[in-house]
Amino acid sequence: MSAADYGGGLSSVAPVAASVGARVASYEALLSREPFVVRKRVRWADCDPAGVVYTGKFTEYLLIAVNYLFDELGQGNYGQWLKALQVDTPCKGMDLEFHGALWPEDEFDMHCGISQIRPHSFDIRVDAVQEGGRRVFTGRFSPICISREVRRRVPIPEQMLQALQRFKVLAQPNSKDSSS
Repeated sequence: MSAADYGGGLSSVAPVAASVGARVASYEALLSREPFVVRKRVRWADCDPAGVVYTGKFTEYLLIAVNYLFDELGQGNYGQWLKALQVDTPCKGMDLEFHGALWPEDEFDMHCGISQIRPHSFDIRVDAVQEGGRRVFTGRFSPICISREVRRRVPIPEQMLQALQRFKVLAQPNSKDSSS
């Protein structure tokens, strides 16, 4: 099943989101778990007086998608899952590449996946597109596993590695490699 199978427009978001057990807000929803897709609609409050989305809001959009994926990894409660694994996952790195502007009430889908797994950290890739395939932005969020006790990096726990594999996507060109 793909995001295209859900039709288009917000009228289809709530029933689909409810069917996958998503948290639903008026301006965002989980569309699909496989592939993992979050739909977002731009709010007027996200825009400058000319009606264009503020650059800083794109970071928020990326983090919305990441948090939905985190909840899925943690089977509904990422924080409790990390506590059981005795790790935390602060951000090690993040980047965005902009491909197009957004205006109030624009809808776009954020396709999320794990693009790279290293011994201590991993990359979440987010590709944001509008209906018809118009690219909006591409983002990368890289958490690193640290011990809750000593606050130093530790290897990714086996249970987390297994959960990450479910969302593994093909490596993207120009992806950055790191030894962490």
